[in-house]
Amino acid sequence: MTLVSTNRELLERARRVMPGGVSSPVRAYGAVGGEPPFIVSAEGCHVTDADGREYVDLVSSWGALIAGHAHPDVIAAIETQARRGTSYGAPSPLEVELAEKITASVASVEMVRFVSSGTEAVMSALRLARAATGRDTILKFAGSYHGHADALLSKAGSGLATLGLPDSAGVPAAVARDMITVAYGDLDAAAHVASATPLAAILVEPVAGNMGCVVPDRAFLVGLRTVADRTGALLVFDEVITGFRVARSGAQGVFGLRPDLSCFGKIIGGGLPVGAYAGSRELMSLVAPLGPVYQAGTLSGNPLAMAAGLATLELLDDGAYTTLENRGARLERELASAAKAAGIVARVQQAGSLLTLFFTDRAVRNEHDARTSDRGRFARFHAAMLRRGVMLPPSQFECWFLSLAHDDGAIETIVDAAAASLEEIA
Repeated sequence: MTLVSTNRELLERARRVMPGGVSSPVRAYGAVGGEPPFIVSAEGCHVTDADGREYVDLVSSWGALIAGHAHPDVIAAIETQARRGTSYGAPSPLEVELAEKITASVASVEMVRFVSSGTEAVMSALRLARAATGRDTILKFAGSYHGHADALLSKAGSGLATLGLPDSAGVPAAVARDMITVAYGDLDAAAHVASATPLAAILVEPVAGNMGCVVPDRAFLVGLRTVADRTGALLVFDEVITGFRVARSGAQGVFGLRPDLSCFGKIIGGGLPVGAYAGSRELMSLVAPLGPVYQAGTLSGNPLAMAAGLATLELLDDGAYTTLENRGARLERELASAAKAAGIVARVQQAGSLLTLFFTDRAVRNEHDARTSDRGRFARFHAAMLRRGVMLPPSQFECWFLSLAHDDGAIETIVDAAAASLEEIA
């Protein structure tokens, strides 16, 4: 039997056998200092680490757990499926049901292809866009993270923004050559690029989630739709974070827009590895075996992930979204009030159950604005919150994620901890 070690012992062991002791860079706490807790169990909105400390969790598996940790319905669905088998490498009824659920919920989607991660979803959607248009160049926006495929690591957000790296070693210049990046929200720059360069796709997060929570003006997204239509590019929405989180119909439903292709992940797997790209029947019919665009995966449509995703989506009725919106709005108000009471200049930005506290005196509209916030103060705030039993994402550039399990008591705990932490760092 393996004995449970302390956080410190586990970190020492992990560093000997894993780069930085982690499986994803931001988890190493490099941006906020200190050492990461190793989580051994979780339930509802709480996680418990190897030292036995319990935290209110605002990471929520980076947004995947909209129902909270270990929701009984989700666990029951996984257990039932596990007894029937964990992976088939063959079609299963569950993937048909989940695809039907997605197409019924999102107006722009007629067909879906499942993959195993958001990275795969975006990578595959861009391959499809290039095949459909006969063009190579993609336009994206600085600070947005679309996964770790080589070409997408130019001026990306998430872990790269956290580490301060403009791109990644090991990416050939020729691969990055066909990726053009402009500032998020800059419609004029996007239009200029699209007029000067034949684009295969305009790739955008309709609500940015990897420079912190940044909600664009609707006019920006409407303008991108117009630019794409005028120039023959495809408009691709990366809704890996926002899909089924900000609304059942995703951010595209909130803004009333129809992208050509959409990418999903996180919530549609209920906490298990999953991704999907989706669009019109015409475009998706270019994907093999119907068309020439090849993409495959042994674990694509994995029945465990499909079962967890279906159970999660069943929980997301209109009442659930109203609850999430109300709790997000309440937390935004009370965090702003606590910062003001502490005499700290801060800005809280929220979209439904997504939010970020920035230590800045201005609205954060793009990556540049996010980088000018006081990240040193955020690091001190993060440490103070952790000591008070609230686990925030360990980066200024990541959203906080609420779930249905974050009830009024949890919100009060978060606000009380924030008020005390803000006073401490003032």
